[in-house]
Amino acid sequence: MKEELKVGEDDFRRLERLVAELDARGLIARVVRAPSGRAYVRVINPNATSLTENVVCQSSDYWWSWGERMHRADDPAGAATKVARVLAAVSE
Repeated sequence: MKEELKVGEDDFRRLERLVAELDARGLIARVVRAPSGRAYVRVINPNATSLTENVVCQSSDYWWSWGERMHRADDPAGAATKVARVLAAVSE
């Protein structure tokens, strides 16, 4: 039981590091904890608020909302670059 909790805490810290990197790129990001207890990062492009994404951290990787592995969790800057690219408005 303790091991499961520890993994969840590690994932939460990884999500928080991703939020800091996304904020530095001008995106609005925050960690959300779903009623199920699952945490994810909600990301919004403030220049085009319809451009959003939810990023999950699991098994030392970040995952797109559609279930595809996005990037390794030990590189939040690299993951934030990918998210920023996907959420960029045409004029950006």
